[in-house]
Amino acid sequence: MKLLRYGEKGQERPAMLDNNGDLRDLSAVVTDIAGEALSPQSIARLQDIDPSTLPLVQGSPRIGACVGQVGKFICIGLNYADHAAETGAAIPAEPVVFNKWTSAIVGPNDNVEIPRNSRKTDWEVELGVVIGKGGRYISESDALEHVAGYCVINDVSEREFQLELGGTWDKGKGCDTFGPLGPWLVTRDEIADPHQLDLWLEVDGKRYQNGNTRTMIFQIPKIVSYLSQFMSLQPGDVISTGTPPGVGLGVKPEPVFLRAGQHIRLGISGLGEQNQRTVDAE
Repeated sequence: MKLLRYGEKGQERPAMLDNNGDLRDLSAVVTDIAGEALSPQSIARLQDIDPSTLPLVQGSPRIGACVGQVGKFICIGLNYADHAAETGAAIPAEPVVFNKWTSAIVGPNDNVEIPRNSRKTDWEVELGVVIGKGGRYISESDALEHVAGYCVINDVSEREFQLELGGTWDKGKGCDTFGPLGPWLVTRDEIADPHQLDLWLEVDGKRYQNGNTRTMIFQIPKIVSYLSQFMSLQPGDVISTGTPPGVGLGVKPEPVFLRAGQHIRLGISGLGEQNQRTVDAE
């Protein structure tokens, strides 16, 4: 099942995608694709619905972030062996954890803003994990039972802010528009193995990233279990699980960074595509 949200920013409505690729409104069933609507019981109830019985959404509305009211937007850094190698970083002994602020979240096709004073805005296609069942001290063997589904994330990053200004990575990761989510939240039952998914990203038609989740250093059960040792995970929390090689920072002989007026296109097999235009922040 593919769940999504549509409508103007701040006024998104819940929907599901039917077998013809059309949007079906879920407003009479759930108020949003958020929180307890992502619990195992709620997901099972939604899966029992015949999409043809739901109102058809007319036209081509804006697609919003596939999860609303996100409580925590947690990220794992340097989680692909081949990406760590391109950045010259050592393979981490434990997951590298940082945050993106929830104010960074936008729809999958919304504009990405180049922040004021930015010289090194970069891209990162990532597999997103959406929590459906809350908990803490979760065992690795039970971890996937806490996952509602998966989505595409562009972990947009400003490398100077992240790496050169001192302190934590967070200030280079959480700028406004730096967290496109979607287009869909694909429920866990539709993805046979989340560690065998192709990921790719293009800028102006040039493919920079072309990886697979099998090169993850820490797989999803480990990540969910690990994070739950330090915080409770709650329904609707989003975890971004790292990026494969091909980021702008790693381009040789000279890094390549984003500028206003470019087109970013990215996707993950089975999870859909995103399309963004870059603009200067006002």
